[in-house]
Amino acid sequence: MEIGELISFYVNDLSETLDVSFRLVGDEEDQIRLDEIDLSELDTFGFNLKDKIDIDLFDDEDDFEDDLFDFEDEGIDDSEIISFLNQYYLIFPENLPETELF
Repeated sequence: MEIGELISFYVNDLSETLDVSFRLVGDEEDQIRLDEIDLSELDTFGFNLKDKIDIDLFDDEDDFEDDLFDFEDEGIDDSEIISFLNQYYLIFPENLPETELF
C-alpha cells in the first residue's frame, strides 16, 4: 500500500490533527480516503511540523519583506506528508481509512 496522490492536507490547530485526503496507488479516480491523524503521531515518526506551522513573520520588522518572500520555503512540503503517511499506514495498517466515492 502506497500513497499515489495527496489530494489535500490541513493542519487543524483546534483539534490538533492533520486532516488528509488521498488515494492509494490502486484506488480508482472516483475514490478518495479521508483521515484525521493526531499531530502527536507525526512527532512519534520524527516529522516535526510545529516548527514549520508556527512561523512568526513579525520577529524583526527590518526583515519583514525578506520573511514574506521566504515563507514558502519554510512551509510544509507535500512529499513530507506523503512520506509520513506511507510510514504511518505501513506500521498501522488497521488505521487506513476505507475508500469513499468522490
